[in-house]
Amino acid sequence: MKHQDEFLEAFIAASAQASGLPIDPAWRDGVNFHLRLLLEHAARVDDFPLADESEPAPVFHA
Repeated sequence: MKHQDEFLEAFIAASAQASGLPIDPAWRDGVNFHLRLLLEHAARVDDFPLADESEPAPVFHA
């Protein structure tokens, strides 16, 4: 888990620098928490089994 912690901290720092958004040190734990939560949900979506014949839903435009 230490490797993941270091990766996330580096990712947060690089993302903030690349986007030009400063992150207040008081917010860092919250940013880390929400990033972990987002990655956990993304992994669940990615792991959800779909049948080969599954098709995306149609898109209707008005």
